[in-house]
Amino acid sequence: MRHGVRLGVDPGDARIGVARSDPSGVLATPVETVRRGKGDLRRLHQIATAEEAVEIVVGLPRSLAGGEGPAAVKTRQFAARLARRVAPLPVRLVDERLTTVTATAMLRDQRKGAKQRAVVDQVAAVVILQNALDTERASGRPPGEPGPTQGRGDE
Repeated sequence: MRHGVRLGVDPGDARIGVARSDPSGVLATPVETVRRGKGDLRRLHQIATAEEAVEIVVGLPRSLAGGEGPAAVKTRQFAARLARRVAPLPVRLVDERLTTVTATAMLRDQRKGAKQRAVVDQVAAVVILQNALDTERASGRPPGEPGPTQGRGDE
């Protein structure tokens, strides 16, 4: 298992959930919900710097069959912009199937309305990051796939 804090990011149309791991890569915890729009990449960069992150893991929405639709295309575009903003910090894309459903179920009885939606985004980021950490620990390999600028010659 590689050492260092990782950030988990769940990009949505209105909000971006952010989580962090401990330096040992064992446990993911919520950080904040960033409003999507002007300044969102700057804020993510600030969080990564403050947390001394060694990597950012972005949830990639796939269908249950594993295919990619319009949401995945938007996420790949977001990840490319994020990778440029935080370079040379690596950005990885990991499968996020059902993470929002899992997060919503976990919070169902705890909060309602807008407060719940903001927390759901953070919890979804926690689920994404925790799955990535667990996958790396089990396989010994970094999770998911390299982001747009890491190792593929894109932008």
